[in-house]
Amino acid sequence: CKKYNVDLIVLARYMKILTPNFVWRYPNRIINIHPSLLPAFAGALAYAQAYERGTKIIGVTSHYVTENLDQGPIIFQDSFDVNPNDSLEEIKVKGQRLEAATLLKAIKMHLENKLEVRWRKVHIKSK
Repeated sequence: CKKYNVDLIVLARYMKILTPNFVWRYPNRIINIHPSLLPAFAGALAYAQAYERGTKIIGVTSHYVTENLDQGPIIFQDSFDVNPNDSLEEIKVKGQRLEAATLLKAIKMHLENKLEVRWRKVHIKSK
C-alpha cells in the first residue's frame, strides 16, 4: 500500500483482524463498518448476539480502525427497530441495507475532508 500513496482503506465485510503494524501506518485512514451500535456487540456475529439478547433496537457503526478490535473513533451510527417476529435473517437484511448507507456517508465525509479526530472522537468540521 505504501508505494501506492493510499488515502483511504475501506473494510466492508472484511472479517480479518489487521496487524497493529499495518494499522499504525494508516492512522485515521482505515474505515470499517460494523453491524452493531458499538461499543455493544464487538467482534464477529454481532447480529446473532443482538438477536439472542432480544435487543429491541439494532444498529450499525462506521468507525476508524485502531489496533484494538472495533474500538476506533466512531464516525456515524444508525439504527432500526426490531419487530417481535423478525427472524435473524430479516434482521441481517435490514442491517446490511443500513450498513451500506452508513459506510457511504462516512467515506464521503472523509474524502471531503470534513472529519477530524481529536481525543479518540470524530468531529465534523464546520464550514
